[in-house]
Amino acid sequence: MELNLSRPLLFFDIESTGLNIPTDSIIELSFVKVMPGGEQRIKTWRIKPWDYEKRCQRPIDPKASEVNGVTDDMLVGCPTFYEVADEVVEWLKGCDLAGFNSAKFDLPMLAEEIERARLAGKKLDIDLHEPLMVDVQNIYHAMEPRNLKAAYRFYCGGADFDKAHTAEADTLATYEVLKGQLDKYPDVLKNDVKHLSSYVGKRYVDFAGQLISNDDSEAVINFGKHKGKTAREVYRTDRSYFAWIAGGSFALDTKAQFERLARQYAEEDRAERNRPASKDELNSLAAKFNSGKLFP
Repeated sequence: MELNLSRPLLFFDIESTGLNIPTDSIIELSFVKVMPGGEQRIKTWRIKPWDYEKRCQRPIDPKASEVNGVTDDMLVGCPTFYEVADEVVEWLKGCDLAGFNSAKFDLPMLAEEIERARLAGKKLDIDLHEPLMVDVQNIYHAMEPRNLKAAYRFYCGGADFDKAHTAEADTLATYEVLKGQLDKYPDVLKNDVKHLSSYVGKRYVDFAGQLISNDDSEAVINFGKHKGKTAREVYRTDRSYFAWIAGGSFALDTKAQFERLARQYAEEDRAERNRPASKDELNSLAAKFNSGKLFP
């Protein structure tokens, strides 16, 4: 079944130097943009992983090389993410997003690289929190728990796909799996990106999942000593926690979301201090004054 799209859906996959988002980097990035009507546009970048602090190429973890087949010497002449960032952002603009396990890894890693480029001086007009995100793995796990190779076998005719664990092959396979899922579960899955994006699971405020959104759309801490408390409550009672996040080893997007929330709460506090007193508050104050109990 072809996808019913009102705007482009951008499938993407990342290969990286490792799995630690704050300290690893993208080495391969592939986009498959599916347009309303079904036209496909494909773009893949090989990227030299760059350590902005040490100003040198970041080495690939040998365990990562065993999986993706990419070694350090293969990337020496490739552009850095900073150098391709403008083109990457142009591909992203105006699209919803889709991938396989991308909500937990690929999207946070892509957001981290964009934030690094911004800190290095690149002006990038994109907010990855705005698009809808369809994670095909979450739909798969909801229906038939397994991995991408097994999903491809299950939904796409029984054969394995070539060049697994290269970004472009994984991205194209993910697109085919999503179409196969729509064919297999027509009574459950709606051919609609908004519906498909609802399978993302927990509603993350930051891509790394350190903040999640509760049923009241309040940001809630999702780790550590304050797990389960709203960020608003922690801001009111332990403001140093926000400073600890800013100086800690967290993903740049996580830091940015805590900073955004701190600005929001500070603005709310200012508005509360500066608002005119209500009639009930004035009457209460007058009663205290008249009773001589204004000051305890």
